[in-house]
Formats: sequence, C-alpha cells, structure tokens
Amino acid sequence: MELKNLAVPSVYALICFLAYSSQVLFLYLEPHPLDRDQAIRFNALLACLFISYSRSVAVDPGHIPKSSEKEIDATGKKTRQRWCRKCEAVKPPRAHHCKQCKRCIPKMDHHCPWTQNCVSHTTFPHFIRFLFYAVVCMSYLAYFLWIRFSLLWENRHLPSYLGPSIFHLGHLFLLIAANSFTLFALSMLLIRNIWCLAVNTTTIEGWEIERHKTLLRRSRAFGGFLDGPEGTRVRIERQEFPYDVGIWTNFKLGMGTANMLAWFWPLAATPLVSTGLSFPINDFEAPTTTWPPPDPDRMSNRRAVKDTDFNINSEAFTYRDAELTPMQTVAAFRKRQDDDVVRRRKPFVARVEAWQARQGDASAEPGSYGELDAYETYGEEYEGAGEFRYGDEDVVEEHAEEGQREQRKGQGSPGGNESGEEGWRNSEGERLRDFGVDEDVEFYDEEEDDVPLSTLLARKREAAAAGYVVGGEVE
Repeated sequence: MELKNLAVPSVYALICFLAYSSQVLFLYLEPHPLDRDQAIRFNALLACLFISYSRSVAVDPGHIPKSSEKEIDATGKKTRQRWCRKCEAVKPPRAHHCKQCKRCIPKMDHHCPWTQNCVSHTTFPHFIRFLFYAVVCMSYLAYFLWIRFSLLWENRHLPSYLGPSIFHLGHLFLLIAANSFTLFALSMLLIRNIWCLAVNTTTIEGWEIERHKTLLRRSRAFGGFLDGPEGTRVRIERQEFPYDVGIWTNFKLGMGTANMLAWFWPLAATPLVSTGLSFPINDFEAPTTTWPPPDPDRMSNRRAVKDTDFNINSEAFTYRDAELTPMQTVAAFRKRQDDDVVRRRKPFVARVEAWQARQGDASAEPGSYGELDAYETYGEEYEGAGEFRYGDEDVVEEHAEEGQREQRKGQGSPGGNESGEEGWRNSEGERLRDFGVDEDVEFYDEEEDDVPLSTLLARKREAAAAGYVVGGEVE
C-alpha cells in the first residue's frame, strides 16, 4: 500500500481524535463535561465537517467532454485554443491535465494530497466548506481546552492527588499541541482560498501570474522581446488577469450559486461540469485574448531530426535497433516518441550565462553552446528598440543576479539535464508540478496548430456531419 492511500484515513483519524477523545477527557477535567447546548453545537459542527470533507473526497472533479465544436467569439473569430496531447482533446479555459487523475480537469486548482482528489470547479465549494468547518470546530475546541488549561494553571500549587492523572495531563497537552498546529495551518489555507475566491484565481493561475511578471521583467532588458523556439521572437506585453469580474460575481461563480446560505450548507448541490467550460471575462483585454499569456518557453518545440541522430545516406533501408532486445526496442521507440513531442528548453539563466561565456570566448566554435546558437540572440538589437544594445553589461548582470536567486529557490544547476525551463519556481519555491499537474503536458503546451493532422481531419468530418457552419464554411 502506498503512503498516499493513508492520507484520507489519517485525516478522519485526526478529526476523531481531536473531536471525540477530547469530549471523553472533559469527563475527568474541571469544569467537567460540556453542557447540553455546547455538546449540541459542537457535534452539529462536527457533522458539517465530516459531510464537507467526505464530499471533497468523493465528488468527481469532472471530465472534459470531447467536442468537435470550435469556440467562436462574438466577432466570429476563433480564439487561441490549447491542445492536450495525452487526452487528445481541446482543453477549455482554466483546465489542466492532472498527473494523478490522468485526465484534464475543469478549472483545476490543485491536486490535494489530503483529499486524494482534485480541487476543481466541481469540488472547490466542498473543499472550502471543509476548511471553514474545520477552522470553526478547532476554534471551538481551542476555547474548551483553554478553559480547562487555565483552571489547571490556577490550581497548579495544589497537591497532585487533587488534580488529574499524568495520563490525563499528557492527553490534554497532546490535544492542545495537535489542535493548535492544525488550526494554524488550516486557517492560513482558508484565508488563502478565500482570497483566491474573491479575486477568482486558482493556485495554478497564481503561479501563471507570477510567471508572467517574470517574463515582463526579463523582456524589458531585451526591448520587449524574448526568444522562442526555432529562432522566433515573441513580444511580451503586459496582460491583465481576465477572470476577475468583481468580488460578488467571483463568489457566485466560485461557490456555484448566489444563495449565501447554500455557501455554508454541507449538502449544497455540486456545480455542473458544463458551467466550468467557459467563464465570463472582464473588459481589460480584447475578447480574443486568452489566458495564460504567450510564453516563449512554453511554446511547443517539436524536435527536428539531425544528421547525427540518423544518417539517411548511410543507414537508409536499415533497422537501427536490430541488436536490441524486444524490451529495449520498445523503450527506445518510446524515448524517440517523447523526444519528438517536445524538446526542453534550458533554464533562462543558463542561456544567459552561455551567452556571456560565448561573448568572452571569441575563439568559440559555432554550435559549442547547444541550443543557444539555434535561437538565442541576446547580443543583437531588436527592431524599434532605439540605440539600446542588449549585450550591455548591466543587463547581463541583472539576469545573472536573477539566476542566482532562482538557483537559491532550488531550480538546480544551470544547464543541468534534470530540469529545463519547466523547473521555474515562483516566490514560494513552487514549480508547476507541485500543484499535481502533468508538467511535461502543461508547461510545454500545444495550441491548435500543433494538433495531429489525423485528429484535425476526424474533427472536420464530425463538424461537417453535425452541420457547424461559420461564414459559409463548415467549421
């Protein structure tokens, strides 16, 4: 049995230990048991806690329906769409591919290890109710514990035989320690989730917002441009988060209803998956602008075959894996598949340092710095950038300092093989995979242009059969 399978039983055990062993202990400590009203209120809150937690564990986080219909805005123009190569389907806005659930989840917030379920469009209301009732129950319990602890402290000079036993004292202090630590941790988590609910962001989108700010800072040093795959130059422009549509509307969308009483009712209806496939946006950006913003390091970069990989002239009509065992042949084939899907980009800091080294070594041969020669041009002057030269020492020093900060956050050795630019971490030291998403699928994202031709043809046939027509053409 894996340790992660013990997470949910452990949470239930902790709730029972804090809630019920404390009520047994109160039979032996002054002022003795809870009175009738206290017991009813406390156990009613416990029932709400158990129901909310059970629903956050058991409710399906949702499936993305495979639809061939394109998203068309009011002007009739198609918006930029993301393609999940594992689900082989279009990912709706705010959806992400969960590595644990092995599918795309609508409005995924993160995969919670303590519920063993995704916090998503359908489960978020249950999850935040669980946090709310957990904090309320533990606060109420802290009040009961404080009353009994304060009485013990006042009577600390009395003979020990007049007070509780060593076992009861140990039980009391264990309850105080466990309750205080858990209350603090869940209070911080509840405050953070209420803030995310108020501004209508998820934890993954918070990471994307910080990533966008980092790209803006980087691009300012290079005239507003950053280099993408295969030598492309991508303009980085400030983009506002589109889904913050006002605090009241944000709460309604996040909780699935405008009924405030239902926000606290543990048996409230689960939001429908269909309401989590599209979302209202604010008017700060054009309607065709999508989130997340363009990121040159996240653009799909399909690997070109090199002569060193396979010499067509010398190995034509030959089977190069003839000497491998069947298992090794399958492993080699799968590795080539993975290499063909995406080529990882080196961390930004490593690319800048490689450019520094190349600038300082005039005798360096072309190609000696790997992918830098293919599409890194930090020493060139971009069009429209005036007289500013992006090889200036102050710019390089700025990014060298940024690299040191990112390395201290645990991004690893620059240029290391274990992690590329997908290892970028935010100010809290979190990388994308820490939220439970499949990092290779999510970071190196694919858009509609990268959809396999066979899939496009099949979708076109489905659309023709369904009769979707836009502008006189079958869509």
